[in-house]
Amino acid sequence: MKKTLIAGLTLILTMGFSSVWAGSSRDYISIVGSSTVYPFATVVAEQFGKTTSFKTPKIESTGSGGGHKLFGAGVGVEHPDITNSSRRIKKSELEKDIANGVSEIVEVKIGYDGIVVANSKKASPFRLSRKDLFLALAKDVPAGEGKTQPNPYKTWKDVNPSLPAIKIEVLGPPPTSGTRDAFVELAMEGGAKKFGWIKALKKKNKKAYKGLCHTIREDGAYIEAGENDNLIVQKLDANPDAMGIFGFSFLDQNTDKIQGSYIDGVKPTFEAIADGSYPVSRPLFFYVKKAHVGTIPGMKEYLAEFTSEKAWGDEGYLTDRGLIPMPAAERKQYSDAVKNLIPLKITDL
Repeated sequence: MKKTLIAGLTLILTMGFSSVWAGSSRDYISIVGSSTVYPFATVVAEQFGKTTSFKTPKIESTGSGGGHKLFGAGVGVEHPDITNSSRRIKKSELEKDIANGVSEIVEVKIGYDGIVVANSKKASPFRLSRKDLFLALAKDVPAGEGKTQPNPYKTWKDVNPSLPAIKIEVLGPPPTSGTRDAFVELAMEGGAKKFGWIKALKKKNKKAYKGLCHTIREDGAYIEAGENDNLIVQKLDANPDAMGIFGFSFLDQNTDKIQGSYIDGVKPTFEAIADGSYPVSRPLFFYVKKAHVGTIPGMKEYLAEFTSEKAWGDEGYLTDRGLIPMPAAERKQYSDAVKNLIPLKITDL
């Protein structure tokens, strides 16, 4: 009786898992996520398509937040295999993934990127501080010690007398974007902390502190430009008074049209991001659904290509696209995680 019961349960479990894949199949890798990681993933996908017998992966630029949502919705061919992310996965996202049956996810850090505030080469380059960026783009700004007011600043000169009297008009990513998450944390929060009372607020009321530092104004000075960074570049070229926020790789690929602003006296360059002197830089990632490896054709081979020295190494082809490589020891750490498909744990976050 006991043996029959165990056999029956095993059959039900097996059928349940198999039904996830039953009745449908997919012969290509499906990738979603960050617009910043998108160009790097596209180059790897093209190389993979040319040098193997597998189909070139299909990649959608949905933003980091949108990608995590699609990726974590479930296991099976109707769900993406990989999501690109310009920030680390959040604990709450991993918990949702696990609740949806996506219980084993492999984290792969691919390198580093800087977030730039750029303008057209037809105009003069800007020299901004993180404090300038906070005052220009925050919904509420300081109005004396411990007090705030709705952002009254219309021009850059209003923010800082040393800046030009040009209307504040910044094209940037939407709330679903990892670039936006990183920008508000690194640039705006970094600028807000220049005010002693705001810095002290973090210990007293973390929620109020985060709300003040991370909330972008909604009166037209900041324009959500979607997840298409190429479109922002085109708009900057057409409007020399506007500024745009995106990853360094897009600046690096469009130096004929746009230029990066100095932030806290440091110009956004490959070297300044690599050595940590440029203050607005962050790591880039992608996440892999372990259950899809060995089921979706080409997964292991795509992962091997992306984590090869010829791709992400010091002299790899991704550096030509603006990716800042990780140190060799860090590359080995993530390469080993990929080879052994070591899943991320909630306790790691």
